[in-house]
Amino acid sequence: MSKTVTLRLSEDTYEKFRAFAESDNRSLSNFIETSALRYIAEHEYVDEFEMAEIHSNSELQAGLKRAMQDAKSRKGRFVE
Repeated sequence: MSKTVTLRLSEDTYEKFRAFAESDNRSLSNFIETSALRYIAEHEYVDEFEMAEIHSNSELQAGLKRAMQDAKSRKGRFVE
């Protein structure tokens, strides 16, 4: 079910959003929602360059493997 959110914008920001939405033939609401979801998708996950760096770091890989083994064997203290 859709939720309604009230958003306070400066006049300049509102005009920028409105202009972009209009140029993309979208409603202002749809433009803001789509932009926010795109931002989250781009920043929520590790990009290919960061993943390559993680995979190439043998010390980090060894530490992650030890941590997974410790978690599986319930070693250590887990904080919630």
